[in-house]
Amino acid sequence: MTVDAADSSASAAVGLMAEHPTIVATLRDTTANPAPLGLLAFGMTTVLLNIHNAGFYEMNTMILAMGIFYGGLAQVVAGIMEWKKNNTFGMTAFVSFGLFWLTLVGLIVFPTWMGVDGPDGVAMGWYLMSWGVFTGLMFIGTLRINRSLQIVFLSLTVLFVLLAISDWTGNATITRIAGWEGIFVGLSAVYASIAQVWNELYGRVVLPIGPYSR
Repeated sequence: MTVDAADSSASAAVGLMAEHPTIVATLRDTTANPAPLGLLAFGMTTVLLNIHNAGFYEMNTMILAMGIFYGGLAQVVAGIMEWKKNNTFGMTAFVSFGLFWLTLVGLIVFPTWMGVDGPDGVAMGWYLMSWGVFTGLMFIGTLRINRSLQIVFLSLTVLFVLLAISDWTGNATITRIAGWEGIFVGLSAVYASIAQVWNELYGRVVLPIGPYSR
């Protein structure tokens, strides 16, 4: 009797499992690509700042507003979206450069708002050089991504070095050279952004970005 009861229980358990098979579901990521937003926010803000560095107009609230809202906050948002996509490089780049723009605006406006001394040329030079080192290290990562980003990060590294030297030396000519180089940096980021948008929309390569080949 005991054996029969055990067999009956086992048969019932098997029957329940047969009635409720295991279901394997595959989740697809249907969220948008945040990289174009981050690149465009960085690129447009960089162009506008470096038109100033090239000597076409003075520092003004247009640059500061772009630095806070588009170059700053929009890039941080893009970085958070990259985090959700498990993209470590994109998250690190966009959040870092978004906060770079916010800190840069802070360095400009805090002396007036808070009555504290702003950084002198030496301090500002080291601030910019530290960002140049960071960008150079990130450039190495782009060697595994695409040519478009390689151009952006390599030229941006050069820009930070030029701006650091400009602050250390007080040489206006170097500042203007950096301004023109910075315009190129910004436009290269705009290109990388629009290329991804157009290529996705048209379903083919409209603007090449030179993807990494293993």
